[in-house]
Amino acid sequence: MIIALESPNQPDVRQLIEDLDAYQVPLYPAESHHGVDISVLEQPKVLFAVARSDDGAAVACGAIVLEAEYGELKRMYTRPEQRGQGIARRLLDFLEAQAQQRGCRTFALETGYLQTDAIKLYERCGYMLCGPFGDYLEDPNSVFMRKTILSTAM
Repeated sequence: MIIALESPNQPDVRQLIEDLDAYQVPLYPAESHHGVDISVLEQPKVLFAVARSDDGAAVACGAIVLEAEYGELKRMYTRPEQRGQGIARRLLDFLEAQAQQRGCRTFALETGYLQTDAIKLYERCGYMLCGPFGDYLEDPNSVFMRKTILSTAM
């Protein structure tokens, strides 16, 4: 498994994002969808990572949008047949490490309440429930989570 920062505008990566949308869109009303498109994911303030299998196939992706006060996790997705192998955890760890190298110490995310496996993963990784942040409003379909990493002196 190789995880690296890559462009989201690649056919196999676009397919991952399309698969994520195909899964999530039917679950929630349109006003509760907060996914971002490829043009947003290509901005300089976005760290976009892809996990690839040993044969080079894109099996998971995710992004952190670096804002002034926090990094927002977006577009995390692992192909269903690849789940349960720790890929999402490794991808999340990679993204957080990349953001920390750029000075980010606080991470936030919004996910749907039906994404119970994702919520459990985030909890295991130290994320805690919080209220809406940024431009988000209270939404019964949304779960908001936050994690702060304390700086360590060397």
